[in-house]
Amino acid sequence: MKTNKSLSKFIALFAACLIFFTFSAEAQKRKVPRKGAAKPSVVSASGNSFEIKAGVQKVSTQAKNLSNFIYRFGNVAQVIEDLDRDIKAGKASRNAPDLNQKNKRAVLTTIRDFRAGLAALEVEFRTKPALKNYLFQIQGIADISGNAEDQAANGQFVEAGKTLLFVVEKLVDTLAAMP
Repeated sequence: MKTNKSLSKFIALFAACLIFFTFSAEAQKRKVPRKGAAKPSVVSASGNSFEIKAGVQKVSTQAKNLSNFIYRFGNVAQVIEDLDRDIKAGKASRNAPDLNQKNKRAVLTTIRDFRAGLAALEVEFRTKPALKNYLFQIQGIADISGNAEDQAANGQFVEAGKTLLFVVEKLVDTLAAMP
């Protein structure tokens, strides 16, 4: 009887292994495409996935860089505006106007650089099919950063910083919408 139980266990195990290997071998068989059959769209799916991942990375980089700039810019903007008031009131030192103009140009140049990068990002979302689904969230960031540039050019540096915060919000909303 003991051999009968062992034998029946062995047969059951053998049958289970045989069934497992049969399905495993079937899954490993290479499927030969028929002539005229549609090609699988695996390449385009991975291409879309790559474009989306690259888009996420670019949006993330812009959001980080812009947030870092705004963090540092907050105090500078207030100092520039305060110094402008002191210069107009005649309370500033002799070299203050030159230093203030230099700071204003540097800030304005940085905002222009951000605007160019944001415009390029927006164009990329407009032109790449995989990113078009997320255009709604990111659309308008170049125009908004242009408003910030105009505000800075008009001496409204604190307002320009607030406007740039809105751009960061749109970038973060875009990241939230993307996979």
